[in-house]
Amino acid sequence: MKCSNWGWAIRAPNGLHSARPHNLYDQGVPFEITRAEFEEAVDDAIDRIPDDLARAMDNVAIFVIEEYEPSPGEPEDAELLGLYEGTPLTERDSWWGAGSLPDRISIFRGPLMRLCGSREELVEEILVTVVHEVAHHFGIDDERLHELGWN
Repeated sequence: MKCSNWGWAIRAPNGLHSARPHNLYDQGVPFEITRAEFEEAVDDAIDRIPDDLARAMDNVAIFVIEEYEPSPGEPEDAELLGLYEGTPLTERDSWWGAGSLPDRISIFRGPLMRLCGSREELVEEILVTVVHEVAHHFGIDDERLHELGWN
């Protein structure tokens, strides 16, 4: 995945931390899209972030991960499309920059592919997921995102 001026994107290897099957077509995905094509769709979604917002992003990395692994206490079958982990820009203070690791946005390939019925639907859902997780980086919560129509 290509780098940008606000951070970097890293692709995680197939099956990273995943005990689930990796053949998504055996799991009912009705279309084919390679991992490289999926990553390109994530890149395209990142490119659609307006320049002024992209420049405001700070110390965040975006990863494509094959599957979401539920945390202890979550249902085993829990699936997320994306996940933001970090300190939103609205909560950072002068202490934050002293050795802080980058925030992390994970885009989960398997759940997104299983959710969508076509390649076109997948590309749109990738965009919605990237925007949703980037909004969390800016401190926008789920309730506000839903109000804005980014379900």
